[in-house]
Amino acid sequence: MRRLNRRATGRRALTDVIAFALPQPDGTLVGDVYVCPEAAHSWVNGRGEGKGRGGRVDEELLRLAVHGTLHVLGYDHPEGSGRTRSAMWRRQERYVQRLIRRAR
Repeated sequence: MRRLNRRATGRRALTDVIAFALPQPDGTLVGDVYVCPEAAHSWVNGRGEGKGRGGRVDEELLRLAVHGTLHVLGYDHPEGSGRTRSAMWRRQERYVQRLIRRAR
């Protein structure tokens, strides 16, 4: 994931999710979402700053998949502390909670 992050963004750090939107000639949209389970595990266990608030690794993996999918669909968020207050983040958390409830 470090290598992919470096090739895609020029950043050398480990990242938890990378998403690529792939617009098609006919106007449809497909995309690739890459999730790093090791990073998700580290973030949940307090060894990094992730997109979750602690909790379970399976929930964090779900959150990362939703996060990447929203990026593919064109949503974005600011960097830094404003990220968790953004409209994208609120949408992400609504979807994550709905999916968790359905899985129970």
